Amino acid sequence: MKLCGCRLSDYHFEYTECDVLGSRWRVAVPNKADTCTGLPDPVKGTQCTFSCNEGEYLDMQSQQCQKCAAGTYSLGTSVAFDEWDSLPSGFVTHGVITNEGYDQTDCSNSTWTPKGDYIASNTDECTATLSYAVNLKQPGTLSFEYFYPDNSIYFEFFVQNDQCQSTDSNSRWMRISENSWSKYTVELNKGNNVLYWRTIAYSLQSSAVKPVLLRNIQISGVAYTSECFHCKPGTHSANPGSARCTPCPADTYSNKGATTCRECEEDKYAVIGSASCKPRPACTSSDYFYTHTPCDSEGKTQLMYKWIEPKICTETVEGALKLPASGERQTCPPCNPGFFVSNSSSCEPCPSGSFSNGTVCTECPAGTEPVVGFEYKWWNTMPANMKSSVFSQVFSDSDRRTAWEVAGEYIYTTPGDQDTDYLMLTLSVPGYRLPQSMVKDAERSELSRITFVFETICTADCELYFLAVRMWNNDVVERWNGRNHKQSYSYLIQSNSTVSFTWTFKRTEEYGMGRNRNFTRNYSADVAKIYSIVITNAIGGVATKCRRCALTSVKAGSACVLCPPGHYMVNGTGACQKCPPNTFIRTDQPVGEAACIRCGPNTKTNKAYTACLSDCMLDVRTSKGGRLHYDFSPLANVTSVHSSPRFTNKGLRYFHRFNLGLCGTEGRMPASCVDNVTESGREVKGYVCQSTVVPSDIRSQSLITSCCQGAVNRNRARPSTCLESASDSFVEKQQPSFCTNRCHIQSCRQSDSREIVFKPSDRLSYFLFLHSNCSEGTCDGCTFHFLWQSQHACPLCTKNHYREIVSACIQGIQRTTYVWQHPVQCYGGQPLPAQKVSACVTLDFWLKFGVSTGAVAAVLLISLICYFWKKTRKLQYKYSRLMMTSGGRECELPTADSCAIMEGEDAEDDLMDLTKKSFFTKIKSFSREVKEDSDDEIEQITLPRHRGSVQM
Repeated sequence: MKLCGCRLSDYHFEYTECDVLGSRWRVAVPNKADTCTGLPDPVKGTQCTFSCNEGEYLDMQSQQCQKCAAGTYSLGTSVAFDEWDSLPSGFVTHGVITNEGYDQTDCSNSTWTPKGDYIASNTDECTATLSYAVNLKQPGTLSFEYFYPDNSIYFEFFVQNDQCQSTDSNSRWMRISENSWSKYTVELNKGNNVLYWRTIAYSLQSSAVKPVLLRNIQISGVAYTSECFHCKPGTHSANPGSARCTPCPADTYSNKGATTCRECEEDKYAVIGSASCKPRPACTSSDYFYTHTPCDSEGKTQLMYKWIEPKICTETVEGALKLPASGERQTCPPCNPGFFVSNSSSCEPCPSGSFSNGTVCTECPAGTEPVVGFEYKWWNTMPANMKSSVFSQVFSDSDRRTAWEVAGEYIYTTPGDQDTDYLMLTLSVPGYRLPQSMVKDAERSELSRITFVFETICTADCELYFLAVRMWNNDVVERWNGRNHKQSYSYLIQSNSTVSFTWTFKRTEEYGMGRNRNFTRNYSADVAKIYSIVITNAIGGVATKCRRCALTSVKAGSACVLCPPGHYMVNGTGACQKCPPNTFIRTDQPVGEAACIRCGPNTKTNKAYTACLSDCMLDVRTSKGGRLHYDFSPLANVTSVHSSPRFTNKGLRYFHRFNLGLCGTEGRMPASCVDNVTESGREVKGYVCQSTVVPSDIRSQSLITSCCQGAVNRNRARPSTCLESASDSFVEKQQPSFCTNRCHIQSCRQSDSREIVFKPSDRLSYFLFLHSNCSEGTCDGCTFHFLWQSQHACPLCTKNHYREIVSACIQGIQRTTYVWQHPVQCYGGQPLPAQKVSACVTLDFWLKFGVSTGAVAAVLLISLICYFWKKTRKLQYKYSRLMMTSGGRECELPTADSCAIMEGEDAEDDLMDLTKKSFFTKIKSFSREVKEDSDDEIEQITLPRHRGSVQM
């Protein structure tokens, strides 16, 4: 029989295997053997690395990439499996018995089962394996979504390559899903890859085990795709060149390969991604739910009714219920214990260190600690650490809906889209910690306990699960089936690894198959209620009461309410006692009188009574009874000094760096050293700290520092500063003053010390040096020496450090100048007084003034002598005349008719005569008259006596 020539429909094109040069040929392959002749000749194909983009396919006729038509899609170099009505081509599943000792067990039906939008694992004791082999022309990736809610099944995924080498066993076990689909991505190598999904159930009750679900498996790195795939029913692609299809919105549907979605009729409905519409049932009480609004400023809440979304029922048919009216105002329930009502009428947690019964926060008294935890018994709003979610085995947008709603006195499950939805309520807990008063008996004390009161009202095979969620798995602590009356359940928490708890409610175990699943809500009235939840010793919780602290010790970070600053707790009573003046409280042991640590010399306690600080001022008494004042404020900033380079036995260069913070008051920055070698990033702070520095370019860092030790932690027993002591030898011997700083180093038998020597300098800047005899700062590993050269090592200047110089009086001006004593032994302090200028009087002036005054006084004195002498002479003369005229009779006065001249007559003659003579002539006459008068007087005196004698 003669064969006809081949037509285009009788054959298809394929590529040959790639050669060593990465080339290949396109050849024609008949669809059926011996049906036609004249196949096209082989032609040069595209390079093996050639691929098309998403939304395109390779047209083998033209060997060019073409866009996919509307209603179809392409992933380019990827393949995707999102339809599971049947097992896709290339997938293989089989079941085997786990324990080979039971040969009679038949596991042939224990396989992965397609469920329409996903594929589900087995739930019995057999091992079910799902595998898929793929050849990648280039490195690619695999991604898939899974739901793994039950740890009664071991679920693993691994990949084997050409050499049957599997992936790392540590990463092959899948992580438990909390409340939604989880996505897993893994890198695939070029060549053959075999993908395995394996489940192993170990529960004796297979009906109680929830299967593992898989969907949306996508693999990239395949050679090419020569055709586009039609959109599955319920999805569509409106534009050419689509990489994926879009699900149809609610109340619309589509067939396979659709470009648009069709609207449902008014009396029908469709959920998202539906392939057909269904008649709307009459609305019942199972189609809506109620909730409460947050409290308003008046302390009122409103009762609100809402349809379950998406709404599938109708209100227009006979017998349908209407949505009840919303807005009824009710009194808000009280706040839960540990909370209080804020100004906005919302419940806020009480501050740390206080407790409440739901009304007003009260501070815990000193010597007690708050008993923290969570106690929820009123449900007006969902607590901040609780989350409600819906997990649907069909839809990816299920997290947009609410699973549990508040109802004042309880929280309950709302009706879902399907009766098979998982309605989840998760309570997150950061961790657990025993109260300080119970740490001593930690072995006999329970770490934490969770207690809740619940109720289930069911007409079908509903289930309520209580799960303790740990880091990598979920433990089903307890489950309840069917109807359960109101009851309480407690669970003891023994490990800090339990990070959250989940309550999951499911109305029925009936599964729908494929896209013909039943969306009716037959059991929407089935409900689970939780009335109260109490969890103790929860970190980040609130307090409902306070407990007496353990007074033997209070560790740092304890919740025990300490005494006010400057007080300590009295052992056995918890009462607060004030510490002596100038002491601070040890934060690691604030109990007992030993907690009061006295500050070192020249230091004062800070405002918080947690450390002793220096104000950088120092007073020192000298041997001569004087005092020196020092001010180290300019040296208060943190200063660094490093040793000379050192080398290890292998030649590694390193050096030591010391950071010093000499003094400072409140808010000062202490010296700090940071360890950047380890991930901990340990930091040491104090007055002095030491680091070992290794120059390096590792991690793009110029230095690698290893912090090894620090000096004078603020909580040490004696937190003195470098201003603790100083000698007066500087004044006497011009030697630097010394001061010592001590701290404890475990490597030393005795206390480690830092000795800082201050040396005066006339430089404006200051320098810090290590001891010249100890290049690393220490000779014995315990005593470190530093030399600090600075002007501020000198005492502050006072008036005793300068003297004054007074100049001579020049032209009535005198200057007083002040100069420093030499050598200068001070810095700063009292400045040198400015020069003083004052007025003065010279010696020549006083000499002239004295001579002039003396001459005037002499002339005046002579004049007075002459005046009184003349007056005396006249009186003598008058007396002589009187005596002469008395006639020798005693006691008789002369009569008026005397022959003597009248009084004043001779005087006038004399005056007249004097006025006619010169000054010297008058003196001469005056002398003569005096002599004559003297002679006359003598004569007058002797004559009467003579006369008397004669008469006798």
